[in-house]
Amino acid sequence: MHELSLAGGVVRLVEDAAEREGFRRVSQLRLEAGALSGVEVRALRFALDASIPGTCLEGAEILIDEPPGTAWCLRCCETVEITSRADACPRCGGFQLQPTGGTELRVVDLLVHDD
Repeated sequence: MHELSLAGGVVRLVEDAAEREGFRRVSQLRLEAGALSGVEVRALRFALDASIPGTCLEGAEILIDEPPGTAWCLRCCETVEITSRADACPRCGGFQLQPTGGTELRVVDLLVHDD
């Protein structure tokens, strides 16, 4: 379950930002886990819930957006939406696709308090 490792990385990233920027508490964390990122969102949420006690994220609302996957079809010369890297182009049925979006796991924003 690599989501536990990812959750630990997110917590370290936020804790490092808290130390650097001088805030003590996060009330909201918004992440983006794209459809092609290889991240199981339910497992990530579970791993975050297990990783945040005792950190500045304790008690924070965790929001995880799931943007769709997009790819450039080399045959159609168009951007198409896909749900998996193994999908065929929904327009032409070809498999010459280059993923262009929905591949990332990233922290989008934080709502922080310095009290």
